[in-house]
Amino acid sequence: MTYSEALDELYNRLPMFSRIGAAAYKKDIGNTVAICEALENPQHQFKSIHIAGTNGKGSCSHMLAAVFQQAGYKTGLYTSPHITDFGERIRINGEKIDQNYVIQFVRNTRQLATQIKPSFFELTVGMAFAYFAEKQVDIAIIETGLGGRLDSTNIITPILSIITNIGYDHMNLLGTTLPEIAFEKAGIIKRDIPIIIGSTLPETKTIFEKKAAGCAAPIYFATEHYQSTHSVLNGTRQHIAGKDLKRSTTFSIKTDLLGNYQQENIQTVLTAIDILHESDYSLPIDAIQNGLANVRSQTGIRGRWDVLQQAPTVIADVGHNEDGIRTIIHQLTERHRAGQWHFILGFVNDKEIDTILELFPKQAKYYFTQAHIERALQADTLREKAIEKNLYGHSFDHVNLALEQALHTADKQDTIVICGSFFLLAELHAYQDFSK
Repeated sequence: MTYSEALDELYNRLPMFSRIGAAAYKKDIGNTVAICEALENPQHQFKSIHIAGTNGKGSCSHMLAAVFQQAGYKTGLYTSPHITDFGERIRINGEKIDQNYVIQFVRNTRQLATQIKPSFFELTVGMAFAYFAEKQVDIAIIETGLGGRLDSTNIITPILSIITNIGYDHMNLLGTTLPEIAFEKAGIIKRDIPIIIGSTLPETKTIFEKKAAGCAAPIYFATEHYQSTHSVLNGTRQHIAGKDLKRSTTFSIKTDLLGNYQQENIQTVLTAIDILHESDYSLPIDAIQNGLANVRSQTGIRGRWDVLQQAPTVIADVGHNEDGIRTIIHQLTERHRAGQWHFILGFVNDKEIDTILELFPKQAKYYFTQAHIERALQADTLREKAIEKNLYGHSFDHVNLALEQALHTADKQDTIVICGSFFLLAELHAYQDFSK
């Protein structure tokens, strides 16, 4: 069996959320429990940090991993979805999972998969846990896939839990109100395990406080510990000035993740580091500064306000829900006022697309496209929905054709933004050599 054949077996023989959507979502963790029991419960063989949230959980996961790596710890990192290669999901010290391990795992669990009939996500969570246990990581940063309470990753007992924020996404599965969604995310809160809430809303704060109290879990709200401002130095790095509200100290943090929204994520990460200092981990200030300044090179993260070129500026971002798109528009308004805005859009078909489209400016130019997966909203359908919101443009069968046209149309002072889906970015030529 080759690596490609192993991936084909994972992608095509198991229900995969990215391909078929809600039909692949299991509303219990029984399969994951059964898989891990068959693997001798690897999730109990390493320490972990569990991170959930509507947006920002991937960025926070990568930031914490970078800091741990800089501090000299052997650091596992599990995130999803990937952009171009499955191995992006499972990393140790930034290196993707060994391809031979993937091959062996698929081969060795074939009979188990036939018996249990897991989803793609359930089996690959087991793979990640088994890999981290075998490689004896010092710490593993585990990002939830969807929700929290019933997420396959929620069989771990971490040393720290984090919920970055609550917003509208996957409402068909998690609930139609913010308190309902918060209830699902709060499912990762464990007895006696500290929990950090990154961004607080009045209608969700009590949900977290009640759950934490019921679990006797110490709860921390990041915005009560840190406040941040930001600027850009030399057009390449975001400069964060963080103020510890308890000690009234001010210090500077640089990060190579340029999205304005990283300001909020850094507050969450700094709060987490403060709590971790009370554990057996040593995360000195130089490890914090060097880790956050080099998240991309340390962990391989992509798709977070990636500036692919200048004149015209081309930005790729995985923002795909209401809050994600809102932050993109806000950052464009703040930093890219000159010239025309061009949006290359592609979404999956289970998003609240009407609400999302209402966020886009009517004066911009639009290029509607799609990823080539079953869940993709067809480009022509997206264009028709956009016209109803007075957003006009042409449809394209492929994101690269849309980008080619945008580059042909745009002036040097213009800004082109590609967003709406991880899967759209995965088909960009600019990401095809993404092998770190």
